[in-house]
Amino acid sequence: MGLAVFYLPELAGSELVLDGAEGRHAAVVRRITPGERIRLTDGRGSYADGAVTAASKTGVTVAVDNRGTVPPVQPRLVVVQALPKGERAELAVEMLTEVGADVIVPWNAERSQFRSNPERSAKTLAKWQAWAFEASKQSRRSWFAEVPPIATTAEVARLVAGAALPVVLHEEAKNPLAGLDVPETGDIVMVIGPEGGISPAELAAFEVEPVRLGDTVLRTSTAGVAAASALLARSRWS
Repeated sequence: MGLAVFYLPELAGSELVLDGAEGRHAAVVRRITPGERIRLTDGRGSYADGAVTAASKTGVTVAVDNRGTVPPVQPRLVVVQALPKGERAELAVEMLTEVGADVIVPWNAERSQFRSNPERSAKTLAKWQAWAFEASKQSRRSWFAEVPPIATTAEVARLVAGAALPVVLHEEAKNPLAGLDVPETGDIVMVIGPEGGISPAELAAFEVEPVRLGDTVLRTSTAGVAAASALLARSRWS
């Protein structure tokens, strides 16, 4: 069984104190006690392992006996996820994080049914970032998934244009996802449309021949993880 992972932005020193919200979660929710080994990570590739030497309601103290750095993986997987409704958004972010997406870009697509205003956008972004943060720890990642601000179609089009491999999923596409050549380096930018599908205007803006997953139509919350798994199985997982 792997070590439980907790976030600590500064890992210097032979003895580290995990306090604040993360410390309380470790001590009170996870009930980490002295003698147990845990991993602390800065979420940007570095980690420190050690045994807990003290625990209280405010946090835990760790005596570090092993530390290291995990290099960034290649190719990098950037998933543009159209904003789903309700609980499906949390499901999509959690599964994409667990499967290994490096960046999850929330996209206010034409058919997303997301009425954008500054307050709602800020709340939505905070939720997505919190889901990705918790899922990154749960899946024991040393590099946490990033969630940038909600993107417009024009911003998504720029991401697609700069990709080593652009992937736009569309149920009416003729070419299969399995037929794409996966690069060894660079960004795979995968675009997942909303429940109503990617509009003709959006397809035109992306200027990429779309691909399909298979003969069945998946929900927007599950299409991304299915497509990501298919691509990662032919690159980072092989």
